[in-house]
Amino acid sequence: MLKKYEELSLPYLTSCRYFHKTLTVRLYHAYDGLEHVFIFAENKSHSTSPAWGPMKVANNVTEFIFLGLSQDSGMQLMFFVLFLLFYVVIMVGNLLILLMVFSDSRLHTPMYFFLSNLSFVDIAYSSATAPKMIADFVSEKKTISYWGCITQMFTFHFFGCAEIFVLTVMAFDRYAAICQPLRYTVIMSANACTVLASLSWLGALGHSFVQTLLTFQLPFCNAQVIDHYFCDVHPVLKLACADTTLVNMLVVANSGLISLGCFLILLASYTVILFSLRKQSAESQRKALSTCGSHLTVVTFFFVPCIFIYLRPSTTFPLDKAVSVFYTTITPMLNPLIYTLRNEDVKNAMRRLWSSKISLKEKQRG
Repeated sequence: MLKKYEELSLPYLTSCRYFHKTLTVRLYHAYDGLEHVFIFAENKSHSTSPAWGPMKVANNVTEFIFLGLSQDSGMQLMFFVLFLLFYVVIMVGNLLILLMVFSDSRLHTPMYFFLSNLSFVDIAYSSATAPKMIADFVSEKKTISYWGCITQMFTFHFFGCAEIFVLTVMAFDRYAAICQPLRYTVIMSANACTVLASLSWLGALGHSFVQTLLTFQLPFCNAQVIDHYFCDVHPVLKLACADTTLVNMLVVANSGLISLGCFLILLASYTVILFSLRKQSAESQRKALSTCGSHLTVVTFFFVPCIFIYLRPSTTFPLDKAVSVFYTTITPMLNPLIYTLRNEDVKNAMRRLWSSKISLKEKQRG
């Protein structure tokens, strides 16, 4: 009989228990392989017959299990080596940019102040997911505690949103430098840079707090398997044993519209910059296009996948995990490569830093 229900993908009753004016119903659904729990409490009313209504479900999940990028052991080993290499490049490249910006006084400008913010964000942002993902590739049991999942989601969205705002502020900085060169030092003063950076971090903090609170105020009954490699909103919401329609709409408004809005602002700013370049010299055009081109490359790799993931209802596709790799790992890795290989100021700072180290060693030998 049970086999017949499984073939039809219909839920069937596994248990029904009445205890202390509470009715607990358990249904097994063969389609998703999960047991769904419904709890009803007896509500006394003026009528002679009791009315039954849904009771707030207690959260009894203590940990979650990741499915990861692949279940194949050979692929997992390959991913372990590949993503470990990616993470090393992220750490070394971004730390190198931070070292150069702080050690070279010629890079103490608004552009490199925000670039140092971006490098710090990339280090923290990738560290929210990459170490756990890399460890899971060589682990038999890919689990994370309930509070660990909350922490991972909060830090991931905090630094991810900070990156969105920092990239947007960097576009404004380029607009001021190219379109308002005479007023640039006034517009992008030290105080203005501090305020813009502070607002970016505070905005990211508010976004992350709301996002995490919306997700984990829901009850989680028995489902523990997250079809992803980290705790993100949509995969976690699928496990909640409550109606998530309103939360899904709020997530789209919170994450999706922030990504789309900032992306449109960036495109508008670069459109204005491109039109203003027609009046400038060939050398100025070349330098501006080099800087903006690298920035636009980073923006495209980061924003397009974010918009694809978050600007839609809570539906997941097999492609989602691969798309997520772009904005969690690929973009933080490309940032230092793009800004060092295509930026003359950074390359010159690297040469000066290297020369100073060589001269210091020669003095020590002498």
